Amino acid sequence: MAGRCAVTLTGIFVRLKLSLLRNGLRQSAGRTAAYVTSAVLALLFAAGQLLGLVLLRGNEHAATVTVLLTALLALGWAVMPLFFPSGDETLDPTRLVMLPLRPGPLVRALLVSSLVGIGPLFTVCLAVGAAVALARGAAAVLVAVVAVPLVLLVCVALARAVAAGNIRLLTSRKGRDLAVLSGLVIAVGIQFVNFGAQRLGRAGGLSALDPAAEVVRWIPPASAVAAVGSAGEGAYGEAAAGLLLTALALAALLYAWRRSLVKLMTAPDGSTLAAASRPSRRESASSAETGRLWPGGRTGTAMRRSLRYVARDPKTKAAWVTSLVIGLIVPLFNALQGTGSLYFACFAAGMLGIQMYNQFGQDTSAFWMVAMTISSTRDAYEELRARAFALLLVTLPYTLLVTGLTAAVLGDWRSLPQALGLSFAVLGAMLGTGALASARFPYSIPQDSGYKNVAPGQAGLAWISIVGGMLTAAVLCAPLIVLAIVLDPGTSTGLLLLALGAGWGALLAWAGLRLAAPSTANRLPEILAAVSRG
Repeated sequence: MAGRCAVTLTGIFVRLKLSLLRNGLRQSAGRTAAYVTSAVLALLFAAGQLLGLVLLRGNEHAATVTVLLTALLALGWAVMPLFFPSGDETLDPTRLVMLPLRPGPLVRALLVSSLVGIGPLFTVCLAVGAAVALARGAAAVLVAVVAVPLVLLVCVALARAVAAGNIRLLTSRKGRDLAVLSGLVIAVGIQFVNFGAQRLGRAGGLSALDPAAEVVRWIPPASAVAAVGSAGEGAYGEAAAGLLLTALALAALLYAWRRSLVKLMTAPDGSTLAAASRPSRRESASSAETGRLWPGGRTGTAMRRSLRYVARDPKTKAAWVTSLVIGLIVPLFNALQGTGSLYFACFAAGMLGIQMYNQFGQDTSAFWMVAMTISSTRDAYEELRARAFALLLVTLPYTLLVTGLTAAVLGDWRSLPQALGLSFAVLGAMLGTGALASARFPYSIPQDSGYKNVAPGQAGLAWISIVGGMLTAAVLCAPLIVLAIVLDPGTSTGLLLLALGAGWGALLAWAGLRLAAPSTANRLPEILAAVSRG
């Protein structure tokens, strides 16, 4: 009777998954087109990958490639629920907590229903291609028949266990922040793959990956794929061990998944618990002591507000983290590849300098509260100056760090003062032009989408603000760039350029703030209307 109920529940969940997919496609023609396009592209890529793995059969590096690809695929299954929690409604088990379902049958039903989709089909293609590339002989074919479904089940169970264990984080504000940052992680991952491919080409081909494959082949589910190759070579003990490791991993994942479901169904959510009590005297004293570290008046208040936006607002946080990571990766990766220059470190200052643009748009509709406190040009100047100070609190040490690391990798310490001077000039120029652009070309940043940074109809304003400001900053820094090119690097020359760059940057920032202040004070209604749109 229990088995029949489990079979019935599994069928219900499979039909539910198909219904959710069908109804989701009916919502709009655009969504249907996007899904069909992505499905076709994924299937074409899967077919090409399957063909490539089949053609790899008999190659001396076939085992290395298939084992590492399988491990990479499993890693993708593990991290995707963290970055795209809303991509599949069935990933959220909290929707089922009110139903009278036991954890065991629920795990089986969810596992089977999870096999419906593009991702599982893609995984099957890769696993089949890996098995074909390695299978030699009847024993290897028998092992492959077991290994392919094991790889699929481990990948799906891994994704489900990760999603169930972190679902309350993923549905919270921090989880939405993580989803906003997913594009950054993908971009950084592409940079690492590109860097690895270039290093691999210099190292003499795929043979450089053999040591890594020797380790990864014992990590499930790659161990199941490696078992196929071991069986083909007559190492039946290693083949059995590889399959056993994958089977044990599957059992452990299902157990962890079941425990997470039990906890979700029985433990109260933190949002239903009583609010925290009042802070203690020690906490209040610590908060007061921290407040004394900031300047008094509007300056300190605006600085703390700006930095709090960076820590709490998903869009602002994503922009800052993107600038910090990309600004570090570009100069360091070029230096590691032997093709870089210490002056690439100026890219770091430029990436953070962009954050000064559209300052009021980052406040969105809440800018009206700031606008109520601006009644004169001096108020506007103090507001803009405080925002620039908040930016400098992070940008100055970050510029020193990136420039110093790049100099260490390149071993070019003689050019360090010159590079720092040029970075400071770029930063000051972007602070000044950013303040002017914020006052003259404000635009709204939509909050209802993690992937839109400009409201409809304001793309032209965004381009004028950012691109125009960056070009102006480049022109303003041209004299120092010419000096850096003409003068030979040395102690006296470097210190001179460092002093000139710092002074020139400070002057440009001050001038930009002074020019932007009256424009901000006189255009408050227009700025408020622009940043509140959308």
